[in-house]
Amino acid sequence: MAFSRVSPCGSCGTKNRVPAEHLADTGRCGVCKAPIPPVSEPIEADERSFDEIIARAGVPILVDFWASWCGPCRMAAPEVQTLAREMRGQALVLKVDTEAQPQLAARFGIQSIPNFIVFQGGQPVYQQAGVAPRSEMRRWLDSSTVPRR
Repeated sequence: MAFSRVSPCGSCGTKNRVPAEHLADTGRCGVCKAPIPPVSEPIEADERSFDEIIARAGVPILVDFWASWCGPCRMAAPEVQTLAREMRGQALVLKVDTEAQPQLAARFGIQSIPNFIVFQGGQPVYQQAGVAPRSEMRRWLDSSTVPRR
């Protein structure tokens, strides 16, 4: 079964399914046709949703590998949250809990957290460990952006 995110309509409350390739797009409610805005918050990813979003999204993706016990990860979380809002429609932000998804952390050689990887076109294009300011995270995404068609 393909990944889709449920987004409630702000006008009528209908729960609409948004497939991975349209998470950064403005959609329309299936019932009232009101606009449904692009995702503007980090998406908690498991292995299945991670693979599908990375493969199908048409925008750059910042992945935050983190754990709840990690102090620096907790410091970075508000910046990551704000970045997701700022980049709505231009990029996506995924969060991978390394305790819950150790296979994803191992796949990308994550040995210290927080660890950030930017993906474009399904491929990693930048990786950095450690806390970084939101302006720097934005620069990573901006430098990997390819104009959308």
